[in-house]
Amino acid sequence: MESTVASKLEALLKLQSIDSQLDEIRRVRGDLPEEVQDLEDEIEGYEVRVRKFDDEVAALNDTIAQRKQSIKDAESLIRKYEDQQQNVRNNREYDAITKEIELQKLEIQVAEKKIREAHYQIEQKIAEIEGTKGRLEERRKDLDNKKHELDQIVSESEEEEKGLEQNRETASHDIEERLLSAYNRIRKNVRNGLAVVQVKRDACGGCFNTVPPQRQADIAAQKKVIVCEHCGRILAGVEQRVF
Repeated sequence: MESTVASKLEALLKLQSIDSQLDEIRRVRGDLPEEVQDLEDEIEGYEVRVRKFDDEVAALNDTIAQRKQSIKDAESLIRKYEDQQQNVRNNREYDAITKEIELQKLEIQVAEKKIREAHYQIEQKIAEIEGTKGRLEERRKDLDNKKHELDQIVSESEEEEKGLEQNRETASHDIEERLLSAYNRIRKNVRNGLAVVQVKRDACGGCFNTVPPQRQADIAAQKKVIVCEHCGRILAGVEQRVF
């Protein structure tokens, strides 16, 4: 039983050592991966905004084209009505045609007003597009710089990281699923990623709270898996003090 528990703790310590090395490699990268992702998301947002503005400008241009056509149609009707006025038989017909002409002229005025409004909106949206494209270009440059910086850091440790990942996979196979699950859960819940520690200078190597002598003796005996009563880390052994 002792050798079984001892081998479990040894396997956990080995896995912790590998994970700590991986943590250190990733620590060097700092927030760069998140910064790259944030910039990519921001750029995508700007690109969507530019496409939206482009679509709105296209729709406004279509509206202008339709309004211009309606003006032509109204002008054509006015000419037609003016010709009809030359051949009216009484004042009632003349007044009716005059009202139609006035109605078409009013339609022209409304259309011209809508065209002016559309042109103004287009100018505003083009200004928005230019401003957004300017910010987009700045963010793309920032992204290129961040990616270049990240790529350099990754390339320096890429082979080492791959090797450690392979070692981690191998080490994980030597640990029973229940214990491995507990180890991973503890790692997620502690700030420094240390799920398995030793007792050093009479204290937990993770939270540094004092471990009583009797509990240290139980840990050193390795008859069962013991966790720190303060932080929940697995205590894999007691470091021998040199005097």
